[in-house]
Amino acid sequence: MNNVVATCIVAFMLAWGGSACAAQGAKNVKAGAAKSKRVSVSYKRDGVKAVQKSAAKSATSAAAAAAPDALSGTLAANGPELKSSSALVFDALEGTVLYGKNTAQVAAIASITKLMTAMVVLDADLPLDESVRIDKADIDTLKHTGSRLRIGAVFARRDLLHMALMSSENRAASALGRSYPGGSEAFVARMNEKAHELGMYSTRFVEPTGLSSQNVSTAEDLALMVRASLDYPLIREFTTAPSAQIHTVDGHVYGFNNSNGLVRASSWQIDVSKTGYISEAGQCLVMQARILERPIVIVLLDSWGKYTRIGDANRVKKWLEGVALAAGHSG
Repeated sequence: MNNVVATCIVAFMLAWGGSACAAQGAKNVKAGAAKSKRVSVSYKRDGVKAVQKSAAKSATSAAAAAAPDALSGTLAANGPELKSSSALVFDALEGTVLYGKNTAQVAAIASITKLMTAMVVLDADLPLDESVRIDKADIDTLKHTGSRLRIGAVFARRDLLHMALMSSENRAASALGRSYPGGSEAFVARMNEKAHELGMYSTRFVEPTGLSSQNVSTAEDLALMVRASLDYPLIREFTTAPSAQIHTVDGHVYGFNNSNGLVRASSWQIDVSKTGYISEAGQCLVMQARILERPIVIVLLDSWGKYTRIGDANRVKKWLEGVALAAGHSG
């Protein structure tokens, strides 16, 4: 184990009371969820609060600029061997890049798009119990994918949000955009405005599902989007629920599972997640997880195999735990 790598990562992950930070963050989120669709998630270090909402705009770029090139190269060179074409591992508490691979490469992001779709819906404060009908306009004419949601079925907006986030239901995401004030065009415009507000300057959206390969971003930008999505308790809840029974307004029941199998793994503690796939994007996964009680953002884009995005996430976790273990033994 390279001593420089071990020292750097352990300094980020082990020097402080991570358990206290996790407990403080969970307390803030739980309190906010009872009152609002959106909260500002904070973590505490030595009595000083770092509000992630404001830090998200510049944390990734600032950390990259502050890190010496030699150190960044050492971290990357000694990092895990990942199958994803682009990857970023980011310490959300410290605001530090731990590992990067083609992090500024612009690429299609598939259903990772739905995190932005959800934020725009919730920002608009639309009634979550309002009924929304699945329409012919929600049929996928880009990739011709199927859907279990029949045309004419009526769902509460909250349930459409749940299905779009948890199981990546495309017709649900389309209906959310279409039912936005001003329709789909206004919705997409707001998606792009929101991206710019978050500092996602290499990101562009053309529709709310992710089926279009013209929805593009970078690993750096998506780390900002993941951090911003943590401000929304419903996004945290829906993206990490293993499964759910969803009811139409007339009582028909749909059963759905989470598209990210890691939420069902006892070895993982995940705060927020989203998967994505179209042929142009490859297999994608973004999430924030607790590793050694540290909030770690993981962005994996264009992984070439069906299961390699999950394998890459496990490799990242094993790498960080291994570095900490090795450093502990050497000390």
